[in-house]
Amino acid sequence: MSYSDIWVTGPNEEIFVRAWNYSLDSKSPIVLLHDSLGSVELWRNFPELLSEATKRPVIAYDRPGFGKSHELYAPLSADFIADESAITFQTVRNKLGIQKFIALGHSVGGAMAIHCASRYPDACEAVITLAAQSFVEDRTLQGVKSAQQLFKDPNQVDKLKKYHGDKTKWVLDAWMNTWLSEEFALWSLSTALPKVTAKLLAIHGKNDEYGSVEHPERIVNFTGGESRLMLMDNTAHFPHREHPQKVVDAIKEFLVNA
Repeated sequence: MSYSDIWVTGPNEEIFVRAWNYSLDSKSPIVLLHDSLGSVELWRNFPELLSEATKRPVIAYDRPGFGKSHELYAPLSADFIADESAITFQTVRNKLGIQKFIALGHSVGGAMAIHCASRYPDACEAVITLAAQSFVEDRTLQGVKSAQQLFKDPNQVDKLKKYHGDKTKWVLDAWMNTWLSEEFALWSLSTALPKVTAKLLAIHGKNDEYGSVEHPERIVNFTGGESRLMLMDNTAHFPHREHPQKVVDAIKEFLVNA
């Protein structure tokens, strides 16, 4: 399947976007929001599989500071998850002429997808989370601390440089320093979830090293619309990489009436 690479210019942004099977005359696109170390390239073949299965356009973009998008130098604010829906996500929507959309996010991108659905209830047709966090849990923080030790190995940093280049140190610091900060300790989705009226699918691995099943349970229990929980056996933090076809099939079924 072919895709198009697009550069979106905002007031202070230069955002890299990749679109699969995109047409303004098609069904509403699925917009992907990546995780704390993610990028367009790190979705691998998942967007193509998703587009083929759902017969919908799929759009992914690199957040500022990540992948091919412009560099950032300042630390992330404690409100960066909510801010994403109002700033970069909306810039991409405006420039690509996206009216209705389906928001799909992985990990922290799942929390951002919740905020997109919350902020634009009339435009969001459905929301899907993959291994999303909904509050700051000890298990999440322990996972970040374990990653800190892992990335002391230069070989691990070099693997990430393939996707983020010279921005890699900022990407790592933005993730670890934000989640481990006192300022972020009370963050949660508690105010955003009740404002979500679109139907929702929360997918979560039972062996997720960055979050217990309490995360998707909170998402499903406190969302304002119809919701569904899918817990996956023998699955950790990357359901779409570990069991791509199973995840794609579940999303396809979920979106039949969207």
